[in-house]
Amino acid sequence: MSRLKDLPVNFFKCGITGWCLEVMFTSMESVLARDWRLIGRTSLLMFPIYGMGALLSPISTLADRWIGEVYLRPGDRFVRHGMLDMVLIFTAEYLSGMWLRARGICPWDYSGRIASINGLIRLDFAPLWFMTGLLFEQITRKKG
Repeated sequence: MSRLKDLPVNFFKCGITGWCLEVMFTSMESVLARDWRLIGRTSLLMFPIYGMGALLSPISTLADRWIGEVYLRPGDRFVRHGMLDMVLIFTAEYLSGMWLRARGICPWDYSGRIASINGLIRLDFAPLWFMTGLLFEQITRKKG
């Protein structure tokens, strides 16, 4: 129950972290274009989407309890959580993108890009979402 109490704070942690990551990531397009102003961008609409990352750690904890930890080697939890987080992030990105697109306000469109599914997600972003999910789990984990 204490995890639910932390959810609002963790929502803000993930929302702000996601915004910062997105600005850094999109500024890499400036590097490729040799625009040394390094302009990155995001949308206010992304804050609640990234904020949902606060749910990753509680969901992963439930998955650990359900699957069990009897035969886990040291790196297994890292891989299990990263894969689960990646799938959950792709799902949230796809569903929120569909909802926003239906209202004409989706801030991203991957149409015509490599490994795009309906212009809403890019499968080549899998490693980014794997690591982002683990980062969100780390910043929302109780210290001590």
